[in-house]
Amino acid sequence: MEMRPRLHRYCARMAGSVIDGDDLVQDAIVGALSAANRFASIERPDAWLFRIAHNAVRKEMRKRALRNLMPQEDLEMVEDSRSDTASRIAVAASVRSFLALVPSQRAAVVLKDVLGYSLEEICEVTDATLPAVKASLHRGRENLRLRADTPPATIGWADSKNRKLLDAYVDRFNAHDFAAVADMLANDVKLSLVGNSEMEGATAVKTYLGNYSRQSDWRVHSGFVDLQPAMLFYSRTSTERPTHFALINWHSGNVINIRDYRYARYVLEGAEVVVSY
Repeated sequence: MEMRPRLHRYCARMAGSVIDGDDLVQDAIVGALSAANRFASIERPDAWLFRIAHNAVRKEMRKRALRNLMPQEDLEMVEDSRSDTASRIAVAASVRSFLALVPSQRAAVVLKDVLGYSLEEICEVTDATLPAVKASLHRGRENLRLRADTPPATIGWADSKNRKLLDAYVDRFNAHDFAAVADMLANDVKLSLVGNSEMEGATAVKTYLGNYSRQSDWRVHSGFVDLQPAMLFYSRTSTERPTHFALINWHSGNVINIRDYRYARYVLEGAEVVVSY
């Protein structure tokens, strides 16, 4: 879907995680497909879809015990005139940096400075008044600017056993020993190639491993994506940034779930990525 990367830029920054953001995008798309049947035509489909995504975010915020997503704060505040500088800061900021903002500020800054929506369009998406959006935008920009120089949090492994399992999985991948990789799969393992296909069962997932075995332009490291342990895939010709990543879940020493973002590489935009050594 053409809108999916733009929806992800919004949802990830609202959730403070590229991984949680992808879940919210999926929720929004499912909601949109369900709702579309009730309309003969949709006048502004992009704003309509963002409103559905915004509502999915609000639902998630409620689950996190956060209320009043768009409070009517400081209505006398005027729009910040430093839009160019604010936009550069917002685009460069990591997804997790946006957690320093209250949800109303997050929504205003992401929609205006990251996605380029007008104030009127932000009102339409968030169902907030123009003064409220201006106030949230002003405060959000200032808070994000103050956050810009804050060093990322120190990351450590909570479970040393899972680290050893992931390291072993990565080592076998790098050695192209895919028979040994397959030995780590649970019989009922599930695979999600995000944006492409789903597979279930060790036999089917071995086909996925076979696709990697036929290529030699990648290497893998253990690490973290927005604090979550992950396999980081790099091009052999570059060490600057992973091309994509995969999440691996374990049970009793076997892989029970794989979530590979090879076909959804936009998800890494803005993520805090740390290589584990």
